[in-house]
Amino acid sequence: MTDVEKLAQRRWFVLVVVRMAGVAGALLGLILIARAHDMGPKILGTAIVLSAMAMIATVPRSLAHRWRSPPQ
Repeated sequence: MTDVEKLAQRRWFVLVVVRMAGVAGALLGLILIARAHDMGPKILGTAIVLSAMAMIATVPRSLAHRWRSPPQ
């Protein structure tokens, strides 16, 4: 495996881990919303879910854009 292939494999792994971390955060927020009896924890859970979904949508795309190969 060449150095370029290793670098590509590491970057792909980072993208997958970032997406999975966002999904885990969203699940944590949903659990918090489902188990909360008061309004405060429900608002916190909603904020966690929304921020995790924003992370899933933006962070992998920005990393891929930063790592894109220059046009030849």
